[in-house]
Amino acid sequence: MEEASMASISLFLWLKAAILVVAGTVIARVVVKMLNGILTTHLTTHALQLSRRVIFYGILTIFIISALRELGFELTLLLGAAGILSVAIGFASQTSASNLISGLFLLGEKPFSVGDIIQVDAVKGEVLSIDFLSVKLRTFDNLFVRIPNETLIKTTFTNISRFPIRRLDLAIGVAYKENIARVRELLIRAADENPICMEEPAPVCIVDQFGASSVDIKFSVWVRQDQFRNLKDSLMEDIKELFDKEGVEIPFPHISVYAGSETGPFPIKMKTDTEQDDKDHKE
Repeated sequence: MEEASMASISLFLWLKAAILVVAGTVIARVVVKMLNGILTTHLTTHALQLSRRVIFYGILTIFIISALRELGFELTLLLGAAGILSVAIGFASQTSASNLISGLFLLGEKPFSVGDIIQVDAVKGEVLSIDFLSVKLRTFDNLFVRIPNETLIKTTFTNISRFPIRRLDLAIGVAYKENIARVRELLIRAADENPICMEEPAPVCIVDQFGASSVDIKFSVWVRQDQFRNLKDSLMEDIKELFDKEGVEIPFPHISVYAGSETGPFPIKMKTDTEQDDKDHKE
């Protein structure tokens, strides 16, 4: 009889602990949903994601601790065991700890947000999420890339979409015989006639260098961030059509064969139709 009573009490305690865990999960989700509207107006997207997780797991942890107390676990012993376990895990997972700390630095510094376009070394893509251990990207060819937070802290990366406008630099080569002032006028005209190109800041055209077969010109225009690729394609096409129309030569490398100063020019002889017929007849 006493054993049955103890079993019923034990079952009741386990049931009560389970109810506490389930209730904690439900309450945590409700609280996160209620605070979502308030946090959205004050936090960035990635800060909002991290805040949701901290609130959810914080509330859930409180209910789990309460459930363990109902089952008779000594919290002092649990805290001591957790301390020893955390030290062991810390030595075993130094990389994860480094990524976690790096994630906190990224959260505080806010060098990019969810939805930004960043480039890390040769990887370029849209930021999908900023988590405690890593940042997830989607590349332009629709690949999923995971970058550890520690890598982003140690590496120089570029936030391409941080500012609303961006400068487009085009390297254009023209023949040495062309008038540079006239070429400048044509390039500025091409920019003025392109509806995507911004009028302010104004386009800039400078002579960059004297190349092997051309005068290299750097032509810089400004465009909205979301129109960068469209302007690059359309402006290059406009410049080519305008140069063809105005007779401006875009040179390409030429190769000359030189046999030395002691060798005379190669003899060139055009065969007449009669000589070709005689040769064919002999063959």
